[in-house]
Amino acid sequence: MVKYVVKRDGRRVDFNNQKIVAAVLKAMDVTEDGEDIVLAAQIADTISKIDKVDMSVEEIQDCVENELMNSPRKEVAKKYIAYRNKRNIARKAKTNEIFQAIIDAQVNDITRENANMNADTPAGMMMKFASEATKSYVDECLLSDPVREAVAGNYIHIHDKDYYPTKSLTCIQHPLDLILEHGLKAGHGESRPAKRIETASVLACISMETVQNEMHGGQAIPAFDFYLAPYVHKTYEEEVDKVSVMMNADYSELKNQPIDDYIKRDLVGLQGKERARQHAINQTVGRVHQAMEAFVHNMNTIHSRGGNQVVFSSINYGTDTSAEGRCIIREILNTTYEGVGNGSTAIFPIQIWKKKRGVSYLPGDPNYDLYKFACKVSARRFFPNILNLDASYNQDDAWDPNDPKRYIHEVATMGCRTRVYGNICGPKTSIGRGNLSFTTINIVKLAIECMGIENREDRIAAFMNRLDWALDIAARQLNERFNFQKTALKKQFPLLMNGLWLGSAKLDDTDTIESVINQGTLSIGFIGLAECLIALIGKHHGESDEAQELGLRIISHMADRIKGFAETYQHNFTFLATPAEGLAGNFTKRDKKTFGILPGITDKDYYTNSSHIPVYYHCSPEHKAKIEGPYHKYENAGHIFYVEIDGDATHNPEAIMQIVDLMDKYDIGYGSVNHNRNRCLDCGYEDATEGLETCPHCHGNHIDTLQRITGYLVGTTNRWNSGKLAELHDRVIHK
Repeated sequence: MVKYVVKRDGRRVDFNNQKIVAAVLKAMDVTEDGEDIVLAAQIADTISKIDKVDMSVEEIQDCVENELMNSPRKEVAKKYIAYRNKRNIARKAKTNEIFQAIIDAQVNDITRENANMNADTPAGMMMKFASEATKSYVDECLLSDPVREAVAGNYIHIHDKDYYPTKSLTCIQHPLDLILEHGLKAGHGESRPAKRIETASVLACISMETVQNEMHGGQAIPAFDFYLAPYVHKTYEEEVDKVSVMMNADYSELKNQPIDDYIKRDLVGLQGKERARQHAINQTVGRVHQAMEAFVHNMNTIHSRGGNQVVFSSINYGTDTSAEGRCIIREILNTTYEGVGNGSTAIFPIQIWKKKRGVSYLPGDPNYDLYKFACKVSARRFFPNILNLDASYNQDDAWDPNDPKRYIHEVATMGCRTRVYGNICGPKTSIGRGNLSFTTINIVKLAIECMGIENREDRIAAFMNRLDWALDIAARQLNERFNFQKTALKKQFPLLMNGLWLGSAKLDDTDTIESVINQGTLSIGFIGLAECLIALIGKHHGESDEAQELGLRIISHMADRIKGFAETYQHNFTFLATPAEGLAGNFTKRDKKTFGILPGITDKDYYTNSSHIPVYYHCSPEHKAKIEGPYHKYENAGHIFYVEIDGDATHNPEAIMQIVDLMDKYDIGYGSVNHNRNRCLDCGYEDATEGLETCPHCHGNHIDTLQRITGYLVGTTNRWNSGKLAELHDRVIHK
């Protein structure tokens, strides 16, 4: 007797002969003699009595064909065969269509899903072929029925689904000191510990580039200034030895003398040890600058992931007040300000200034001068973004200004906005940890489905019930993916699990990573709060106090439920303000097809990112900060605050500082400023001239506008998908 059916996706379900009856009747229905329920039941009964416990779908269909061919209704067999072939063709048609678009290098939302990837190159095409084929496999073979149905219904989106079968994790904050002090072993070759700043810079690049090939998200360094500072002094000691040889004198005592700051100065008028000391400092600063230049250049040119993408890299800095740490900060800022190549803005690494009262923010703070410089650099180059260590949820009582490793107790961020800090499974830190995977809920669709309920409170109550269902599904999916990820072996991640990931040093090559990956986070995200509120009460949170109150009620409820999932599943479940790129348009496109054009909701080609005020809404920077700020304390997996400013910000760093003041005032955790920046695609020349059409440097006409797509920059909007291009078109200045 047949007991189970093995589906095409590998699932094993109970045998149900009524499905055979239904399929046979459907084939009979299109023939001249019509349905014969008795014959259909006989065929189903015969197949059910086959002496096999398991039968595949294909085997059952073959048996149906044989039974029909041996029956008086051979014409039904022909219809059944034709229908079966049609379904097989239909299953392959969509994939074939996608593959052809990749082959033809078409500009569409599939080939422009990730603006950091050039899908037109051979390596990019290969990645897209693999990506699209793998997504189908995941849907069919790795998702449980409720999750698959939620994905198919456009209720949730599984990010990086193409990497699901690889068991890879999303991202990590590199404990770079381990590599600099002990060297690097990555499966193929190894390096010695760093002795000078140039080596430290190269190892920082290699670390991130190597691990990028072991993960599907971004790579970050949480304390760039602290980690590289010791190698400034080592370099200075080398320069002291050199000047001793050059002057035929022993200046070794200079190595132990304190240095207030590493500043280049003219040697005119200096004599003896004072001259030797300043010469060594000048040479050291020059070498540090070259090392920072090399670091930025490498981060924009070293390709990873099959030779297609540059490393999705970030660095955090700003709170090291030592002379050596300040030297690192100053020279990375100088390098960024000058630009790369012909003076173009460096896309990577994403640079993040750690703003902290008493350290790097207010007049009188040790790094206040560098903070002002950082704002000047951001006014020209978009980076650094600002991470507010003073936000109520970013503080740690363990932070001690006298602790040389106080950076361990400073939150760090990466990429678009990813934040990993709290930890129910280990120490509270960002270092050596990252996100495991994340899934986003389409809260707009949940709200649209409740629009027909006339009573306001009943409508909101129905939405909240639907939201709870979606949260449960998202948590279930992330837990299922975790259970799949944890079966990976240490040897599959030769550098990541060789001590970089917290706790991984204790693993043997054949051990699974189960015992350590719980240090990471599983994040549930959302997009479209603005459209959700319009669907529920007719206004978004930027234009209505009532909508703001409801928005905070929704988001705080989600945060509470997700905190509960952490206790239920004993994982670090966190709540993400999703940095939707391709997803911003995909959710909308499908909802528009289902519900039609709904004013203020589906009448555009994108949903508003997370809890942001819509990009088209005219308001002041302070109003935007006042509305968006209260959401950040709930979004503990990451969030970002943007302000669009007008004109040339290059000579107006005060405008950046004013935005940082708003972040401080409204408890905003992470933010950045967007402004006008033209870029010549022929020579790389940049300026902020309004409406520039001809490059004043090479006289070319291929001018693009450098823009921030989510939390990172893209060198050309030619790689943006339709949803993000539509959003870019709608962005307004906040003034």
